[in-house]
Amino acid sequence: MLDGAAIARAIRTEVAEGVQRLKATGRPVPHLAAVLIGTNPASETYIAMKQRACGWVGMASSVHRLGDNATQAEAEALVARLNADPAVTGILVQHPLPKHLHEPAVLDQVSAHKDVDGISRVSLGALINGEPAFPSCTPAGILALLDRYNLPIEGKRAVVVGRSIILGKPIALMLLNRHATVTICHSRTPDLATETRQADILVAAAGRPELITGDMIKPGAVVIDAGYNRVEGRTGDVGDVHFESAARVAGWITPVPGGVGPMTIAMLLRNTLFAAEGRFP
Repeated sequence: MLDGAAIARAIRTEVAEGVQRLKATGRPVPHLAAVLIGTNPASETYIAMKQRACGWVGMASSVHRLGDNATQAEAEALVARLNADPAVTGILVQHPLPKHLHEPAVLDQVSAHKDVDGISRVSLGALINGEPAFPSCTPAGILALLDRYNLPIEGKRAVVVGRSIILGKPIALMLLNRHATVTICHSRTPDLATETRQADILVAAAGRPELITGDMIKPGAVVIDAGYNRVEGRTGDVGDVHFESAARVAGWITPVPGGVGPMTIAMLLRNTLFAAEGRFP
């Protein structure tokens, strides 16, 4: 079992120690500013979780809200103000934004040095070019999990199921940058099982509950379930992997919950600390 909850706790402890080192030198504590636009109960929950996490490690946090009818200009101006605020070290634009807003343009207003969520086009472009930038938090959490368990990436065949800009595409690029041979699959991939059975490292990030079953997994493979789905009639989140059948075949596997999710917030905290220190990971 790849225990993301335990590894995330260890990373939070390391971040808290880093915050204390900053304070000891007289520098301001890291400050994560969250931008929340529109009414979305799920987004409110996520923001509250991230604020609590900041409190755990001694960081400051704030939430900056705009209503459902916020204009593109208002959204971009809010981010610009936070960019200009020297007390703010990291900016998180909670997505999704209301449909009438052009989300990429809002994200692009975030300074690369404050884009601790790592999902602006500038940060993603830096990832493609191998330039310094903050990595997208969920993919970074996946790599950190593999590294903390000393699971090799170089020379391995990796298959990513999903192609979103916040998870599927960046994790594929990060694995490629670590010298894995990477295949990206998606909803139009014919005979998905043939592809997934080739994977030494299989990342399920398609947003389809229990898409990956045990018979689709290479024996001994590392299986990373990055899916969180709500299924009517079932309690709690359901991953993209059918855990019971997959666990009988996989060498290593993440649970849902307790796998990738805690690592995402841990990476957000780590990125915010690094931003306060004036450096990229």
